[in-house]
Amino acid sequence: MSKVGLIQMTSGPTPDVNLAFIEQQLQLMQADCQQRADWVVLPENAIVFGQKADYHQQAEPLNQGPLQARLAQLAQDYQVWLVVGSFPIRCSQGVKTTCLVFSPQGLLCADYDKLHMFDVDVADGHQRYRESETFVAGDRVVVAQTPLACIGLSICYDLRFPALFQQLRNQGAEVIVVPAAFTYVTGQAHWESLLRARAIETQCWIVAVGQVGTHPCGRQTWGHSMVIDPWGQVVGSLSETAGFITVTIDHQINQTIRASMPVMQHARFDITLNHSKDSN
Repeated sequence: MSKVGLIQMTSGPTPDVNLAFIEQQLQLMQADCQQRADWVVLPENAIVFGQKADYHQQAEPLNQGPLQARLAQLAQDYQVWLVVGSFPIRCSQGVKTTCLVFSPQGLLCADYDKLHMFDVDVADGHQRYRESETFVAGDRVVVAQTPLACIGLSICYDLRFPALFQQLRNQGAEVIVVPAAFTYVTGQAHWESLLRARAIETQCWIVAVGQVGTHPCGRQTWGHSMVIDPWGQVVGSLSETAGFITVTIDHQINQTIRASMPVMQHARFDITLNHSKDSN
């Protein structure tokens, strides 16, 4: 078993403000022996949530720069595996939005660049979303190997592509994280349904952590962070306010469900993606 902490946020464009909130939540979480987590997941855009200029201004090369150093220090100070939902990473092609996994020793152990860009129109105040105008899409499927579990990495819009989740299961994932900034409109309509479907299909635990509320840039996000077991049951959730929750994950449930309903052995289709495996 392990205990996961979910920190739901209303992030803005200023990293210092967002980092202060994260540390406050970690202090509260780890000070209570009943709540103390082994690993903690932050939402998408946890450190920077704003416009294209904000992400590009704060972007750092992978595993370099003061913001990533502070995140590594938080993991070390609070002795947790810290999954940073997404962070702007500078690369030769531009800027990627990247999930970072830090060990309790403050080491970067895995990174995943978001594969699917949210280029859609939504019936809300923002209306037009074109993530590809800000970020370069990734090209790898990543399962992070940790002492707690094999953790499959995804980010937000990836949730709508079940082939990715099947590939994560094929590569050994027992838990899949879904850090997100789902819009209020799409979250209300689809968030829980999609999460429960991905849990049932992959027979994995799903740890989904969202942004919530009205952000300084005017965007509205859905929140409702939750943990779902491999049978598709919601075992812990937040609503529409910033804060945290901790949930115990029983990894034995995966094996029990997979043994009694061996869907992977029954599958008649070979799910493949043209992405390289990376299991740091």
